[in-house]
Amino acid sequence: MQNITTTLKKIFYLWKRSQVPEKQPTKIPLIDKLIIFLICILISIISSYKYLLISPLYISDIFSWFLTFTEILISSGILILVSRRENPTISSRQIILIISFLLAVQSSKLLFASNISPLSIIIPPALIISQGMGSITALTWVTIASFNWPNPAVAINNNLFFILLVCASVVSLLGGRIRSRAQLLQLSIFVPIGAFLSQWILIGKNKIALFDKQEFVFSNGDIFSDSLLLGIVMLFTILFIPIFESIFGLLTKARLLELADKEKPLIRRLSLEAPGTFEHTLLICGLAEEATRMIGGDIDLIKTGALYHDVGKLHAPNWFIENQDGSKNPHDEIDDPIKSAEVLQAHVDEGLKYARKNRLPKPIANFIPEHQGTLKMGYFFHKAKEKNIKINENDFRYNGPVPQSKETAILMLADGCEAALRAMNINASDNEALETITKIIYSRQKDGQLDDSNLSKGEIFLIKRAFLNVWKRIRHRRIQYPTVKNNTFS
Repeated sequence: MQNITTTLKKIFYLWKRSQVPEKQPTKIPLIDKLIIFLICILISIISSYKYLLISPLYISDIFSWFLTFTEILISSGILILVSRRENPTISSRQIILIISFLLAVQSSKLLFASNISPLSIIIPPALIISQGMGSITALTWVTIASFNWPNPAVAINNNLFFILLVCASVVSLLGGRIRSRAQLLQLSIFVPIGAFLSQWILIGKNKIALFDKQEFVFSNGDIFSDSLLLGIVMLFTILFIPIFESIFGLLTKARLLELADKEKPLIRRLSLEAPGTFEHTLLICGLAEEATRMIGGDIDLIKTGALYHDVGKLHAPNWFIENQDGSKNPHDEIDDPIKSAEVLQAHVDEGLKYARKNRLPKPIANFIPEHQGTLKMGYFFHKAKEKNIKINENDFRYNGPVPQSKETAILMLADGCEAALRAMNINASDNEALETITKIIYSRQKDGQLDDSNLSKGEIFLIKRAFLNVWKRIRHRRIQYPTVKNNTFS
């Protein structure tokens, strides 16, 4: 009986966890909601108006129109809900992009259904959606776009429809995992080849006409033409993906890897003007990346976000101890805890300015304020108390917000643990290091910094172990090599 009760508790806990989004949903402005709704109405009209052109018009025809109109409208709503469920931080611009693709596809079916293969209409948008919004959203979009045809008179070969679903599903699944432009190019080559071979096997060899038609590229029904057109459209899609990234704020894996290039101007400036901060950043990257891998988070996102989280220190590098040479400390010279606290807060504010100036995507810019959250600047707070200055504790807290995602929360914990672990004695035991990590993480929990991150107790345990593993890797002794004149040892 006890085992049954325990099992039921676990099931209830898992169900409860599944109802909680991993991130706080982004609020969509009312005007954007209205635009999205109007586009959905337009999609429904385009997809169903053909039923009203039947003459004579009977009640059954009106009912069919209303049923189709409602079906498309509900499908559009489901697509939006799925996209927000997969990525709660999705912006209104990105939702507009998704349903605009659906509108474009439905219009293309109506205008070009007899001239262009459905493969070329549906697969390319699926690639963009999977790259920017995720595979589940792309699969949902493919399902809705494939099953709803505006013209009821247009019939698709069952084998072609099956090939369409398979190819679009492959693109949707792989598109969400692709991490470079080169892999995108490979996909744009292999998918049309796969479509050609599949049609050749399932539809027939007699539908291949290479050059005996003047418009062979737009010869719907000829499998070589269909595959060639698909390849051309996919290549153009790859060329336009960076434009979609810029206009609609899409954050693809390839874009993240490009931003993580240490030769990027902002990162290069950090390494030259604030070398201590840069080295601190690299160490944090190691901790955060390992912890994110342990809990199954977005490794590319946290790796890139960690590189940019302290770029605000470029406004005054020598005010931060990791960039000082030990000769003088500007904070000692001004001897004013309140002004020193303002300098610390400024590195967050200036960091956001750098992010806007360099057009960093919002998910990356979020790491700048959220890695500090509303933490207390304890050192200067205690200095102010020692001077008997009348102070408000909030004056010595960062402006926040507290971490809104697991990745930014992990970066906050890595930022707190990095200095403490590096300062530990090389002979310290694993238990001592784990105790230090636990104290720092517990202090963040107690202060409410992790309340909005949705990190579970199990994930926090894994994060502790990950930090410990990284510390064990970087903690190693070096033997003192003997040196002799004109001779060295390796």
